[in-house]
Amino acid sequence: MHYKVTVVGAGNVGATCAQLIAQADIADVVMVDVAADLATGKALDMMESAPVLGFNARITGGGDYDPTAGSQVCVVTAGLARKPGMSRDDLLAKNTEIVSEVVRQLVSRSPETILIIVTNPLDAMCEVARRVSGFPRERVIGMAGVLDAARMRWFIAEKLSVSVEDVDAFVLGGHGDSMVPLPRYATVNGMPLPQLLDADTIAQINDRTRNGGAEIVNYYKTGSAYYAPGASSYEMVKAILLDKKKILPCAVYLQGEYGYDGLFIGVPCLLGRGGMEKVIELKLTTEEKALLAKSAEAVKGLVEALPK
Repeated sequence: MHYKVTVVGAGNVGATCAQLIAQADIADVVMVDVAADLATGKALDMMESAPVLGFNARITGGGDYDPTAGSQVCVVTAGLARKPGMSRDDLLAKNTEIVSEVVRQLVSRSPETILIIVTNPLDAMCEVARRVSGFPRERVIGMAGVLDAARMRWFIAEKLSVSVEDVDAFVLGGHGDSMVPLPRYATVNGMPLPQLLDADTIAQINDRTRNGGAEIVNYYKTGSAYYAPGASSYEMVKAILLDKKKILPCAVYLQGEYGYDGLFIGVPCLLGRGGMEKVIELKLTTEEKALLAKSAEAVKGLVEALPK
């Protein structure tokens, strides 16, 4: 079967994701943006790289949603990006309006698609997409934990001077300052992280993970991170289309797991052709449960603040 993926938003995150999907030859990609010429131009630029990079997938771009019809996966990156000093919460009202319209356009043309939401504030935008689409929770997933865990994995690898391929880590909770890194579950080639680094160093890594997005924003001055978010979105698309049954931390709509109901919270889950196929419940310590509760409260506050 030949797959089609739509990426809405031809900015840096969307374009990076689109390029990686096509370069891996796993699907043709349609990029849609309100700046139609930007999407068209980036798609053409990417296709001109195909002879050099050796991929045969097609990338097209524009402002029309009709070419997105029949997409197996739709990645939504459209929205305002954070500027220095702006919290994810500040983006709430405007991005609710943007995501609502985007999702309406997508599901009218691809009613069986799986939505991957990247727009911030992530957890609240997932809820907007769920409400507008009417999709079951398996088909509305937020890209957050893959990115947060990737940042944590790099910080660990950098500190220990080891290959990133040897490092595994998980981050729970909302995609923001209240996220919950889980160093107890982090491993380096199977070795538990607490046996390799002291508590103070691990605490520093946890803090840097929580503030990973802000750190990039402060360096860029105008704009936010895109290489790692684009790659993380691609990782989710690949796991779904290739039915990898891969366990990745994603924002999913919980229905009793971890003691929460009716909220999008980042947890480990199994991704396959059905989308989010299973939530993996980890045993948490009392302290970890308290941190997750704080994160859940932050998400709840955002959801309650959504325009009615």
